Amino acid sequence: MSVLRPLRVVFAGTPEFAAISLEALISQQDALNIDIVAVYSQPDRKAGRGQKLAASAVKQGALAHDIPVEQPATFKKSSEEGVAAREILQNYQPDVMVVAAYGLILPLGVLTIPTYGCLNIHGSLLPRWRGAAPIHRALLAGDAETGITIMQMDKGLDTGDMLYKVSCAIESDDSAASLHDKLAALGATAISTVLQELPYYQAQATAQDDNAANYAEKLIKTEGEIDWAQSAAHIERQIRGLTPWPGAYTFLDGQRVKILASLPVNDTQRTDKPAGTVISVGRKAILVACGVDNKVGHNDLQASTLAITTLQFAGSKPVSAEQICHGNQLNDGDQFTADIT
Repeated sequence: MSVLRPLRVVFAGTPEFAAISLEALISQQDALNIDIVAVYSQPDRKAGRGQKLAASAVKQGALAHDIPVEQPATFKKSSEEGVAAREILQNYQPDVMVVAAYGLILPLGVLTIPTYGCLNIHGSLLPRWRGAAPIHRALLAGDAETGITIMQMDKGLDTGDMLYKVSCAIESDDSAASLHDKLAALGATAISTVLQELPYYQAQATAQDDNAANYAEKLIKTEGEIDWAQSAAHIERQIRGLTPWPGAYTFLDGQRVKILASLPVNDTQRTDKPAGTVISVGRKAILVACGVDNKVGHNDLQASTLAITTLQFAGSKPVSAEQICHGNQLNDGDQFTADIT
């Protein structure tokens, strides 16, 4: 019995989320009967205080295994660079292209170059949270679960047919960072599963319900500013959903204060203090008054409270509630406010 030749795979991705899948595929090339012939990643970017050019996590992983790396800035056929990039991709004669958080738009003319097209590792249960920030948006919305979808890419934004889905519960203490790590590992397992029996999964492809779709807009820094008139539950999700970037923050006497962690909201803790008021500075948590909950059953119109456990003052290191309790940087009755500049 003749053994089928390995599937020629081109991998395209940029950040750590993608690098986890690349590393998994590299380690399983023999088992999956694949040959990763090239890796695509975004051009090196300036990073750090020195603003030196730095290679992406995916590029570093590829170079460590002596896999050729391509870094075109575009695939648009309207530019010479784009035309050249398409020709180079064709020369690799890929059977399939695996894409994960690449960050570069792939035109239809590129999606059709590989024999079996392009597969995307997407960090949500499509069609929910199409777009750039699915992990963060799931947390901010208070979703109970999310997951990974392996999708056959088409010309739309995360609109292609779904080949494989696997779910992941969102725990009460998950942040964007911890959920990212869970989904990165899940994505690596999912793409390995699909590549092992690619014809089967492509034959079972399911179209997305566009009527059930919503979009995970790209994050912007100003989303981190806390509006204390919102409920404690809303703010607690904001803290977890925006950690580590852009981070949740507020202001005290005109100085920015980062709110790094808080406890799950306790519905029995109510207050009549104005929103943003520091109710108490305790060793286990700093209680802050928030807005009135709109949940059914809350008829007392008393404000909810948030229990902050870790924060960071401007120019200082992160400090715990206990450390703050023993210092004088924050006191009962202090008022967190919006940016007044």
